[in-house]
Amino acid sequence: MTNATAPLVYRDTVRADWVDYNGHLRDAYYMLIYSFATDALLDAIGLDAAAREARGRSMYTLEAHLNYLREVKAGARLRVEMRVLEHDAKRVRVYLEMYAEGDVAVDGAAPVAASEQLLLHVDRAGPRAAPFDADVLARVAALREASSAEGFVPRHAARTIALAR
Repeated sequence: MTNATAPLVYRDTVRADWVDYNGHLRDAYYMLIYSFATDALLDAIGLDAAAREARGRSMYTLEAHLNYLREVKAGARLRVEMRVLEHDAKRVRVYLEMYAEGDVAVDGAAPVAASEQLLLHVDRAGPRAAPFDADVLARVAALREASSAEGFVPRHAARTIALAR
């Protein structure tokens, strides 16, 4: 569960088999790390594995945008900070920033990657969209409020992909 402090944090380390021929974290593994981070978010809002099983509910990712901002190498210790940007009765839009801890050029400064995602609460019996249960919705709202209260500005959110004209 969470005490509604922003941001929520997930930590991981870049494994050697996640690194490509350039010596950098493979692009697909950024999304894997963000997927693990959203699992931590589910735990924080009361939808951990046991609750998902008992309630017959889950979250599906509807859309994800990923910005690769700086290379990451094998062994890097990563910190992903997650914030709730907005929500309604069935959906939550989250923003995640990945940092390479211990990297003086990055730690406390700029993220190495950023992701914006839209998640949908689902009744697995359908599967079909379903409103959040009241306790889960209250936790989502508390995380949104905490993100808002800290004055956080998502630098890489609400972007589209296009060539500059």
